[in-house]
Amino acid sequence: MLGVGLEIYTYGHSTRSLEEFLETLKALRVEVAVDVRRFPGSRKNPQFSRENLASRLPEAGIEYVWLGESLGGYREGGYLKHMRTKLFREGFQRLVEIAREKRTVIFCSEALWFRCHRRFLADKLTRLGFKVYHVYDARRISLHKLRRRTSGKAT
Repeated sequence: MLGVGLEIYTYGHSTRSLEEFLETLKALRVEVAVDVRRFPGSRKNPQFSRENLASRLPEAGIEYVWLGESLGGYREGGYLKHMRTKLFREGFQRLVEIAREKRTVIFCSEALWFRCHRRFLADKLTRLGFKVYHVYDARRISLHKLRRRTSGKAT
């Protein structure tokens, strides 16, 4: 198993302030933040635009990596179908390589991991031996438990 003994976190920025987001990542001692949003911008929350995070995260000592093209949600035919593509496999391999080297969080905009594609990424990482933790805030995290497959219609 590739990830045995390794940890990875998932987090949704939601409507948080950038300061709260950064404080949480620092509290977890995150070294790399992997953005898995297919469309990494927000009119409602411009602090979480790809461009802003690409400059602000390194200022906070956290590397920023965007893998939304390969790992992002909103896929025609559902996310499980997308997970069978070469594009997904290549992006997922990159994520695993990053997580094996550095303390990593994968994030998107959805606050609740079970309402978005992070649940599928968490299952796949768990099957590889990673301990996947879902972050609600700096004080509340939960260990991911494998669940049965669903229709794959995640956003």
